[in-house]
Amino acid sequence: MKFSCDKNLLVSGISIASRTVAQKSSIPALEGIYVRAGMELYLSGYNLETGITVTVQADIAETGTCVMPARLFFDIIRKLPDDEVTISVDSQYKVFIKSGIASFTISAMSAEDYPELPDVEYENAIKIPQNKLREMISGTIFSVSENMARPVQTGCLMEVEPNNVTMVAVDGFRLALRRFYPEESLDRDVKFVVPSAALKELEKILGETDDPAAFTLGRKHILFEVGAVTLVCRILEGEFLDWRRVVPDHNPILIGANRARLTASIDRVSLIVTEKVKSPVRCKFGKDYAEFHTITTIGEAKDSCELAGDGKDLEIGFNCRYLLDALKAVPSDNVILELSNGLSPIVLTPPDGGRSFLYMVLPVRLKAE
Repeated sequence: MKFSCDKNLLVSGISIASRTVAQKSSIPALEGIYVRAGMELYLSGYNLETGITVTVQADIAETGTCVMPARLFFDIIRKLPDDEVTISVDSQYKVFIKSGIASFTISAMSAEDYPELPDVEYENAIKIPQNKLREMISGTIFSVSENMARPVQTGCLMEVEPNNVTMVAVDGFRLALRRFYPEESLDRDVKFVVPSAALKELEKILGETDDPAAFTLGRKHILFEVGAVTLVCRILEGEFLDWRRVVPDHNPILIGANRARLTASIDRVSLIVTEKVKSPVRCKFGKDYAEFHTITTIGEAKDSCELAGDGKDLEIGFNCRYLLDALKAVPSDNVILELSNGLSPIVLTPPDGGRSFLYMVLPVRLKAE
């Protein structure tokens, strides 16, 4: 195998493929980067759960495959002069790397033991602008469960309907939902659960651009295509929470809030709440205002915020971190707080009455002050 490539393109490709290289594996090849020089140069990382393949522009002199030591390969290429890099691999898997006056000789492995990445047909791909898919992931993934007793909830549910794509995450204490409305009908009706680890890697790959990202659903895997990068991962099996049933509707109390001001008030009160020193924030919603109060062994904190609407003096307690996470994920300047009573969840919805996002946080039972 022999090819030449721009150093910066190669560094970028190795960096992306390395994200899914196995840290430790009973298959040594998985701890390296699979390199295939064919019609183009392909770099792959795979940990048996998620695989990333990057296509890199290169001049291919001789085709072939090998597995490069991931960390060493990346470090060498990264520190080469900003010039064209020429790499050749002989039949004994000796690797010769040259760029400008710098040269290296290292050892690679045969690709025979490298497992094939799952094969997913590229037909009938669903396309979403990259920035919209990225917003959906960042706006939900913080609510994914870490409880392995229910593996299906350690991922995000994706529901594809003809007129929208919905992403939902739940962890037993909160729910996060983001929805995208395409300009044209998707003519599809499917749902599946994507592991959070794969979505975190996908979020890093997606750009702030309207260029499309495409995904194709296979029998047991999902394939995402983002420009020259493909990410494939298994879908999680099991029955995801019926989120439509648990989200309360027809809440009698609707209050408008400026998201930034409300976030700042709760954030200040939460300064005396830590992972070790936990205490719920007591929220009292009056007419056109809310008061926030918490007491811990560190001290006591109070704050208030102007709102729009009558909270009917409702008192309710929340885990401040969960409420702050939801508020920070709201994509609009203003938000509607939907409330019912002191034992029902708070629901955050768009001020325009739409359904582009929804965040729900369960309350914490308060003790008498």
